[in-house]
Amino acid sequence: MDCLFCRIVAGEVAAAKVFEDRLTLAFLDHRPLFPGHVLLIPRVHYATLADLPEELISQLFGNARLLAAAVEQATASEGSFVAINNKVSQSVLHLHIHIVPRRKKDGLRGFFWPRQKYQSDAEMERVRQSISDAVSKISAGTI
Repeated sequence: MDCLFCRIVAGEVAAAKVFEDRLTLAFLDHRPLFPGHVLLIPRVHYATLADLPEELISQLFGNARLLAAAVEQATASEGSFVAINNKVSQSVLHLHIHIVPRRKKDGLRGFFWPRQKYQSDAEMERVRQSISDAVSKISAGTI
């Protein structure tokens, strides 16, 4: 199977990882809606949410909740947008959850998503490190 996300899990393709555990992996979207846009995936290939085994739901969505809080804190955003595409608009056919920082009047309307690039690799690394640090602090209960 030639799945980009499976190749990221296998270490064959580089990604700006912000969180990982034995069942999931989270990394910055390389075409973010806004800086801090994270994708959370199960390590094992499941194409859609309907394919995800029942026993993984709690872990996946628990991590989505953790990352939503971390992204909001790390980006000083007012909230977040958490979404899953199933087949339609799913550019990689591997289940993934989008966690996107939001601010009032940020220009995101409905499902018209104007993509932005990071200004530099250094900005991407700063955002990645900030989210990763927030995950650690939230997990440790120090926030």
